[in-house]
Amino acid sequence: MVDVLLGLQWGDEGKGKIVDFFAPNYDVIARFQGGPNAGHTLYVEGKKVVLHQIPSGIFHKGCINLIGNGVVLDPVTLKRECDVVASFGVDVKLNLFIAEKTNVIIPSHRALDKASEMQKGDSKIGSTLKGIGPAYMDKTGRNAIRVGDLLSADFDKQYKDLRAKHQTLLNNFNFTEDISAWETEFFEAVEFLKTLNIVNGEYFINKKLDEGKKVLAEGAQGSMLDIDFGTFPFVTSSNTISAGVCTGLGISPKKINEVIGVTKAYCTRVGGGPFPTELHDATGEELRKIGSEFGATTGRPRRCGWIDLVALKYTCMINGITQVVMTKADVLDSFANLNVCTAYSINGKITDEVPFAISKVEINPQYKAFKGWNCDRTVLKQAAEVPVDMSQYIEFINEFIGAPIKYVSNGPGREQIISL
Repeated sequence: MVDVLLGLQWGDEGKGKIVDFFAPNYDVIARFQGGPNAGHTLYVEGKKVVLHQIPSGIFHKGCINLIGNGVVLDPVTLKRECDVVASFGVDVKLNLFIAEKTNVIIPSHRALDKASEMQKGDSKIGSTLKGIGPAYMDKTGRNAIRVGDLLSADFDKQYKDLRAKHQTLLNNFNFTEDISAWETEFFEAVEFLKTLNIVNGEYFINKKLDEGKKVLAEGAQGSMLDIDFGTFPFVTSSNTISAGVCTGLGISPKKINEVIGVTKAYCTRVGGGPFPTELHDATGEELRKIGSEFGATTGRPRRCGWIDLVALKYTCMINGITQVVMTKADVLDSFANLNVCTAYSINGKITDEVPFAISKVEINPQYKAFKGWNCDRTVLKQAAEVPVDMSQYIEFINEFIGAPIKYVSNGPGREQIISL
């Protein structure tokens, strides 16, 4: 069976650490969507490592790591990651596999991303400019280059044809930046990628399942960034929810077992878009400071606010969440008072549903107040040590969202997780 682990907010929920925590229980860790804008942070031998495309099980000996067809892959970023992973003594050519139907990000995708975002002016969506959106557009437009194409005799022609198509679009944007250096780096990275394990992904993973192997599907970004169900148009270009596992890996829905959602004890968001509980005051700044809330991929400061249970209940519903992991609860340790959003007021009407055009309406969050726990939670190791005030906070969230919080992360270390 396949268990799924994904984010329930706008990404940056700490999924990398949680996958790393669960990885010893699985034989295969598989990425099923997204691109190099993901930033899954791990601490290995006391050192911070940020993975963008390689699954977070790569540091566990004997664990197979698969990049699925639902991902858009940047060979340059992949090579850099592999070099970092190899510096820890890990042989990526042994336990890293790439589905041949995975779409490839080429340099002109990045150029298109940059040109498009520049043209939007004040309407920017906050793209990371990694070429992800244009790559997914070529996928749906049936123009994409896939990993398997890198091995074909006509790859050079495919590349030139796609590059020419992109150049026409770039001319319309009046984009004149020279990307020849990007291309040199790209082709060097392609040669490296060709030395890795390129497999028929859907057969590969289904064979593992037939052999009784345990698979954990690792999501990128967060559910509120889903192309269909997120805060459109301020979303990513893939299906970040559990349904994306089937199309992103080539498995049947019948194979999915547990769906584990990860949420912070508060909310953050990078880039533009609606954020009902965002705090523009000293409290928001304090959350950012204590939580070191800066993007793992971009370094951009994250917007911070109280936990939004309207959105959290929504993402639990559309994902079919069976259990929840709450991260960064220790960030709230020093706050005397906490707020939890339980409803939205829109045009004077109270609702507990996420509206259709969430980016076009003014939302006034309705809060329930809680007393903070005022203690250092980073030293806690078991459920019995959890303070009463925190237990009440968690129990209220459990009941509201209809999914049990089974684990609480109380620090960046792999061992700093409490099972409830």
